[in-house]
Amino acid sequence: MMSNTVMNSRPLRPRRSVLYVPAANEKAVAKSETLACDAVIYDLEDAVAPAAKDEARERLRDHFKAYRNSPHERIIRINALSSEFGPEDFLAARACKPDALLIPKVDVPRDIGDVADMLAETDAADTIRLWAMMETPKAILNAAKIAEWGETPGSRLDCLVIGANDLAKDLRLPGPGRAELMPLMMELIVAARAFGLDIIDAVFNAFRDEEGFAAECAQAAAMGFDGKTLIHPMQIEGANAAFGVSAEREAIAAAIVAAFDRPENRDAGVIGLDGRMVERLHLEEARRTLALVALQRGG
Repeated sequence: MMSNTVMNSRPLRPRRSVLYVPAANEKAVAKSETLACDAVIYDLEDAVAPAAKDEARERLRDHFKAYRNSPHERIIRINALSSEFGPEDFLAARACKPDALLIPKVDVPRDIGDVADMLAETDAADTIRLWAMMETPKAILNAAKIAEWGETPGSRLDCLVIGANDLAKDLRLPGPGRAELMPLMMELIVAARAFGLDIIDAVFNAFRDEEGFAAECAQAAAMGFDGKTLIHPMQIEGANAAFGVSAEREAIAAAIVAAFDRPENRDAGVIGLDGRMVERLHLEEARRTLALVALQRGG
């Protein structure tokens, strides 16, 4: 999928809806190309039993050969390189040439660096980017260092993904709610934004609870997340609506761009627009917003 670029040459892509698809599920893998989600994470980690790992890798190889071009961003989640299955997962995923690899249980920047170093040994380093699962207490403690790693030449780090289920387990939280995780999630958002990364919210487990899902999406969008990871296709439409650019926001962005494009305002740092002060920093965000709109519409 073609994309514009943003600061630090990172791809600008809509990531409202990011669907997990078990790589061992033949029907789900085949169906994934027909769905309206922005991105798909083909999972070789938690969703695949040890006995099915080899079959799942082969299925992904065949799928990516059959669908060399895709309407959405494609990511493969591998097992950690230090695990029994990690090295084979990496080789299979690299051969597929997805848009990104998702690294699980990132504790320190070196967890990303090890994968980046292996990618650098091939031409895949020019096309495959890296996403990091933030799902452990150490990830929270090292969030700023991990996000800053994205500015290291050759790091390929592009996006952080929250794994709330694992994090809650490691913290020994007793309840199913996520109120206790909110402060930690805001720490991750701040780290991501400080270094220009996207960040995706955790899954909502009760996929048949449409009202609860909508409420959690609205909450996550208000917090500043770029999108939400999903466990079922029926969640795609709601995520796209919650994290998409509203008509009002698009109109405001277009007005800001048009105002600064006027000859008398092209060198201005601050202008007045519809009774309010607008700075040039708002112009940068307005242009990004309109670029996202174009991408969401397939432009």
